[in-house]
Amino acid sequence: MTSRTAQITRDTLETRIQVTLNLDGQGRGEFATGVPFLDHMLDQVARHGCIDLSIQADGDRHIDDHHTVEDIGIALGQAMAQAVGDKQGIRRYGHAYVPLDEALSRVVVDFSGRPGLQYHVTYPRDRIGRFEVELFEEFFQGFVNHARVTLHLDCLRGRNAHHIAETLFKAFGRALRMALEPDPRMQGVMPSTKGVL
Repeated sequence: MTSRTAQITRDTLETRIQVTLNLDGQGRGEFATGVPFLDHMLDQVARHGCIDLSIQADGDRHIDDHHTVEDIGIALGQAMAQAVGDKQGIRRYGHAYVPLDEALSRVVVDFSGRPGLQYHVTYPRDRIGRFEVELFEEFFQGFVNHARVTLHLDCLRGRNAHHIAETLFKAFGRALRMALEPDPRMQGVMPSTKGVL
């Protein structure tokens, strides 16, 4: 399998985002997005996905965090699509359940080539620190649209908003890791009866 890396720069009037990733990494993360809680969550994706991931962002945060968070999801999705390539030889599907104390989340991903998001998460409060929790869905929608994956995120239980978010992002990383792993039995084979994804 060839090198599965990507570098993306997304430059708009609202944000400038730079993403570098290596799907076959060691789980190293480097983040400077200006949104500290999102940095913490992205670090979970890198660590649990065994993806080397660097994201730098400069956005119109004097307005709010919406454009920055959404555009990070978009740029990460673009980088993921570029790094995955034609998808030959990968497992394609991944899933994970992750607990953290009272919280439990499930994430299922399919590198189907068809963007689709099912986001079923309820938080007991609107913010975690300064971070507006509704922006998580915007992040995942941006990712899904540009990575061209089907993604189901479900929080099965939880009372603590921080725990809920952390279980989601850890499970997201683990599901990505499973889906993106090379399958030795499918080497050089497209994981679809259509012959293309």
